[in-house]
Amino acid sequence: MKEQTLLIHGGIDGDAATGAVNVPIYQTSTYRQRALGENTGWEYSRTGNPTRAALEALISDLEGGTRGFAFASGMAAISAVLSLFKSGDRILISKNVYGGTFRVLDKVFKQFGLGYALADTDDASALDAAIAPDVKAILVESPANPLLTVTDLAAAASVAKRRGILTIVDNTFMTPYLQKPLALGADIVVHSATKYLGGHSDVVSGLAVTNHPEIAERLAFVQNAVGGVLGPFDSFLLIRGIKTLAVRMDRHVANAESLAARLATHPEVSRVWYPGLKDFPGHDIQFRQAKNGGAMISFELADGKDHREFFRTLRLVTLAESLGGVESLVCHPASMTHASIPKETREKVGITDRLIRLSVGIEDVDDIWSDIENAIRKA
Repeated sequence: MKEQTLLIHGGIDGDAATGAVNVPIYQTSTYRQRALGENTGWEYSRTGNPTRAALEALISDLEGGTRGFAFASGMAAISAVLSLFKSGDRILISKNVYGGTFRVLDKVFKQFGLGYALADTDDASALDAAIAPDVKAILVESPANPLLTVTDLAAAASVAKRRGILTIVDNTFMTPYLQKPLALGADIVVHSATKYLGGHSDVVSGLAVTNHPEIAERLAFVQNAVGGVLGPFDSFLLIRGIKTLAVRMDRHVANAESLAARLATHPEVSRVWYPGLKDFPGHDIQFRQAKNGGAMISFELADGKDHREFFRTLRLVTLAESLGGVESLVCHPASMTHASIPKETREKVGITDRLIRLSVGIEDVDDIWSDIENAIRKA
């Protein structure tokens, strides 16, 4: 099946028992067993649930993996993947990584002996040089959050394979509709499915996919043992959201391309970060490994502008955490999504107090621009 058809009919399509077009919400915690040691394939919903299983099969199909896993949040998915490692191991992470990923490594896993280090994952030579004997994996976001830094995923995965370590890619910004990290050599892909995959700001969820049977077995054990699983109703909502991913992403991206071009030429905007702009560093790599530049834009206002007044003036675009919903959302990374990263570390990698991150929605692009332009003027 082609991609747009797979989004609708991939995984487990409908319900064989009843003929229902949509996978039902199996809102149950447990299942009747026929006899001791004999069940229908289901025994307890932490271990497995038919609605969740349909979602897991769907994301596996979309990413080109062998098995998918659904979790209660993106951070639960990342934490499950990090739980594959042991004390004394170290993970290399992209320099401008999502603040929650940094926080869970720095405040939770570090106390259990799992180390981390920031690395230039967009520079294959620097990445190779940073791999010491205790490094067991690289965790990459591409484009990264919030500076949209592009990593050559095939090059990074090649370095990792040569050094005998795993490549983990957070594909939240791109989704499998725009980019397929497993096909580029990654071992594990994670998503905050709360974002574009859900698409409607009404469900919190996380997904992980691998194409390695051994890793899949280990992830299945962690998922069941730790228990941060996605419930059946949220699984249903996520399947529903994924069905419209193609049409939503096409509109998201078209709007983002238009807005990025307008911001790039605005006299009161000092800088724009968007991989779809031809002069953006990594543009060529982005378009070699993904369909387009995505729908996330970051920018800074010119000197003398007050970003606080910019946020206060907005009326259509919503100041809020998260991204990827049908509505346009804007945030201040330094005090919101990346506040858990120490200020000196943030500023060193370029996440300044002036940085604004825009998740472009699917509203009429002229309405979005009118709101943003008015806020820039008043700032």
